[in-house]
Amino acid sequence: MQEIIQQVAVYLVSAVPTALLFIVLVLAYQLLVQGPLRKTLAERRALTEGAIEEAHKAIAQAEARAAEYADKLRQARAEVYNVREQRVKQWNAERETALEAARKAAELKVNQARVELEAEAAQARQAIQASAGDLADRVVRAVLPQAAGGSR
Repeated sequence: MQEIIQQVAVYLVSAVPTALLFIVLVLAYQLLVQGPLRKTLAERRALTEGAIEEAHKAIAQAEARAAEYADKLRQARAEVYNVREQRVKQWNAERETALEAARKAAELKVNQARVELEAEAAQARQAIQASAGDLADRVVRAVLPQAAGGSR
């Protein structure tokens, strides 16, 4: 067993330079490759995440502007609708006023025509009554010309 221990010791002593060389290579790798690589990857990650955050912010701003524009458009449509409704009401009021004026004018003309017709009818009645005696005389003379003592 002594011999085995001596052989293991020899192997260990001969492995020390290889282990030291391995440790030096690992440290060199850490300092020369892995450190700068980690730094570069961290910078890339930061830039990528920053770009993604900026993109999210830009998207949020675009959505906010779109919502704002949609709201303004909705308000403009409502305003146009209200103006249109006011114009329709105004036109209806003007039409009603014109219709009422036309009705009153027509009613006035009808009343004037009635008054004139009644006046003419009254004049005609008076004329008929005034000429009724004369007409009766003429009828009597026409029907009974000789008996009335007149000549034809």
